[in-house]
Amino acid sequence: MFKIGFDCQKYIDLQSRNIVDRISRFNKLYIEFGGKLFDDYHASRVLPGFEPDTKIKMLLALKDKVEMMLVINADDIEKNKVRGDLGITYSQDLFRLIDAFRSVGLDVGSVVITRYQKQPAAQKLRRALERSKIKVAYHYPIHNYPNDVDMILSKDGFGKNEYIETTKEIVVITAPGPGSGKMATCLSQMYQDYLHGIRAGYAKFETFPIWNLPLNHPVNLAYEAATVDLNDVIMIDPFHLEAYQKTAVNYNRDVEVFPVLNNLLQKITGDTIYRSPTDMGVNMVGFCISDDEACQDAAKREIVRRYYNEQVRLRRDESSEETIAKLELIMTKAGIDKNYREVIPVAEKLAEKTGEPVVSLELPDGRIITGKTSKLMGASSACLLNCLKILSGLPDINLLSSRIIEPVQELKTTFLKGHNPRLHTDEVLVALAIESTTSDICQQAMSVLPLLKDCDAHSTVILSEVDRKTFKKLGIHLTESPVYQSKRLYHK
Repeated sequence: MFKIGFDCQKYIDLQSRNIVDRISRFNKLYIEFGGKLFDDYHASRVLPGFEPDTKIKMLLALKDKVEMMLVINADDIEKNKVRGDLGITYSQDLFRLIDAFRSVGLDVGSVVITRYQKQPAAQKLRRALERSKIKVAYHYPIHNYPNDVDMILSKDGFGKNEYIETTKEIVVITAPGPGSGKMATCLSQMYQDYLHGIRAGYAKFETFPIWNLPLNHPVNLAYEAATVDLNDVIMIDPFHLEAYQKTAVNYNRDVEVFPVLNNLLQKITGDTIYRSPTDMGVNMVGFCISDDEACQDAAKREIVRRYYNEQVRLRRDESSEETIAKLELIMTKAGIDKNYREVIPVAEKLAEKTGEPVVSLELPDGRIITGKTSKLMGASSACLLNCLKILSGLPDINLLSSRIIEPVQELKTTFLKGHNPRLHTDEVLVALAIESTTSDICQQAMSVLPLLKDCDAHSTVILSEVDRKTFKKLGIHLTESPVYQSKRLYHK
């Protein structure tokens, strides 16, 4: 059963207060935001009670003090790099983020294009941004960054970068994706701020790993599973242990870069601000876990989801056996196996019995409902309708009549030249919505759709993109076995 394990309001209050406290040490604070601001679904899955837009709510509590600075790598612009979760380029996502920040009242002050080397696509993007009255700056590659401190802190290093005058106390540095140059942008702005007589500081807005949870706590292991393709490893922060005789966890990249980064900060500010990479982060997540058992369970489920998602990627030749082996090791550390989510063995057992694809879904009360492929609809659609009937207390009846299903099937096969007459989940929901205008029973079934949010589901075959997206929109946490339903070589 779904349990709340995280106090979202407490987190917003604590995180806001700690950011304000960090500002008090400087005239201006640059905060590097990693991860997603509007749609942090990973955090909401492993910390039940954490809303996907919690970080935005926290920023809105400081709205009068905050301006946003977005960063994008010129190489990513040139290569048309795509965000896998959204299917849009980083350049498109930049505009999406600007619109999203403005829609909630956050001030978007500027965009920095990093690693600029006269890439035509970067120049085109700058022109488009400036036509929209957005300030843009080019930052250039620096030879031997971040090791050659003297070069970096000179007119040929950070001094060569275009400087953006900021007006608020807090400048949030964020980006469409990783590898954008957020940290270098913070340091470059700080360097030039000091040349202008402004005492600026740096901090990282952290969510994962959670520094004051044990190294192998399932929530931290779930983060390691989420970043397994980046070779991130969670480790004890040796600098924090030496400075304070307290154990804190961080990830390898921050620990490895800390001596160089701290040296740069000391040379820029003339002061020793931080004694460990953990000190740099503002992360109150660990203090807001209200039910550790619920969070551990949610994190273990997420680890298994990551494992199955990577298995599907491997089936599509988008991953590697090495990555799978790392995820298996993480499962071992968490004390679980691939069947930890109960929907998986239930679906696989029924599929083995029937010889047909099966989808299973665990309802909020713990009951597991299944659906299998038929002539009328796919397993996903059948499972979805079965769940709606049970949640709304309806008997085992046909929610959709043949007078609705058959014309849709004819449309798909005869007029749209499709090969599969079965109704996908989106088609079933549209048909159900139409029926609900004249049927109280269908209206009753439609009314319980929100109850499917945060439910676990599993398919014994790789689903169509349509069904996968429908589950995602409903907030259902889906996994799939790495098996195609047909033996065709081409799978769209």
